[in-house]
Amino acid sequence: MSPDRHVVAVFGGACAGSTAADILGAHGVDVVVFEQNARPYGKIEDGLPRWHRDQRRMEYRRIDARLSRPGVHLVPNTRLGTDLQFTDVVHWGWSAVLLANGAWRDRPLDLPGAERWVGRGLVYQNPFIYWFNHAPEASYRGPRFEVPPGAICIGGGLASIDVVKVFQLELYGRVLRDRGIEVSMYDLEHAGIPATCRAHGIEDPHQLGVADSWLVYRRRVEDMPLAQAPPGATPEQVAKTEFVRRKMLAKAQEKYLFHMRPQAIPLSLLIEADHVAGVRFMETQLQGGRLVEQPDHTFELRSPLVVSAIGSLPEPIPGIVMKGTFYDYADWDTGAYAPVSGVFGVGNVVTGRGNIKASEHHSKDVAAYLVEHYLGVQGEEAPRTVEGLFDQASARGEAAAAHVVTYLSEHPPLPAAQAESLLARVRARQQSVGYQDYASWMTRVTPPDAE
Repeated sequence: MSPDRHVVAVFGGACAGSTAADILGAHGVDVVVFEQNARPYGKIEDGLPRWHRDQRRMEYRRIDARLSRPGVHLVPNTRLGTDLQFTDVVHWGWSAVLLANGAWRDRPLDLPGAERWVGRGLVYQNPFIYWFNHAPEASYRGPRFEVPPGAICIGGGLASIDVVKVFQLELYGRVLRDRGIEVSMYDLEHAGIPATCRAHGIEDPHQLGVADSWLVYRRRVEDMPLAQAPPGATPEQVAKTEFVRRKMLAKAQEKYLFHMRPQAIPLSLLIEADHVAGVRFMETQLQGGRLVEQPDHTFELRSPLVVSAIGSLPEPIPGIVMKGTFYDYADWDTGAYAPVSGVFGVGNVVTGRGNIKASEHHSKDVAAYLVEHYLGVQGEEAPRTVEGLFDQASARGEAAAAHVVTYLSEHPPLPAAQAESLLARVRARQQSVGYQDYASWMTRVTPPDAE
């Protein structure tokens, strides 16, 4: 029988979870990674728009390498709260449990009766981008969305710009195809709409008659979280940051032609024929940094498709105690879960930041550079690269692994029989889902047309 040793469960196999598993494995810990999907790529596969295909493939390879190392055991198609219950898992006797299951629940749109219209014109950002990423696959069986002229996105962060870019790429790609001009989505996103049109003899894209989509944000353009001022910023630094934000958005609008409506909040959905037909908005003003509603100033935007992109939250899981919209953490630096010792949160499940952002370890100028490349507005002279966009998630995985290593050093390893009992449970679950080894599993579950 193998010697006494630590065995740690990690729920979620993407950036942060795989990084933590890799580091723990290097410390001689047996690590069991429970992944809710068939493939362990998380937001990289399902939330990062597929026009970032080179970066996606690079991150896939990194995750593959981490999860293929000796001592790391993947258990795919296993969702916490459905296939396994949290209250059962914590009583199995793990050395520690890490929750790296991400922020997959869209923040609800706070409008009267809004949830009634989900799937009838109201769509949330996570399922919308999931559709965009997977729709070209022949095996895709999820909901499909037709992007209409003038589609509306409510948001303001990077994820909302992803959504309006999808709107515009779908709209102009369709119109160009109708004219017999075949342009790939990748080329259209890379070159931008005006440049693509000019390359095909269309000097003014507006002559195509496309009703461009809308991005509506509750604050000013210069308040959008596209660049961050340093802590304790001077007035000059704040002004520079606001200028960078305006410049980034202007470049994105110039390249992708979407409309921007700042300083407006949704009041109600417009409903016609039992379907969303648009949104009534109320204007806002910023007074002393505070958002002030202007009830006498309202307007309507009409469209049968409204996508809400106002943030992502951890999914509630039966048995996990919540504090507000997040799990109940005793220490937000370590991610230590208050009700049960030895349980830690990792990555987006702690912060609720579902989109991929630049590392906090980068300088602010480097972070702004990465966001420009993420948006595709870095300038024609600069080769596009988003290397480093995933550093923050990996850094959270590294930090979580360090906290767990410290925790394990203060606790004795599991008796050999207990460790073997845990791994027997793991093998039984792997067998039930048809898993034998990482390489053969990934070959089997990867669609031949996956991008």
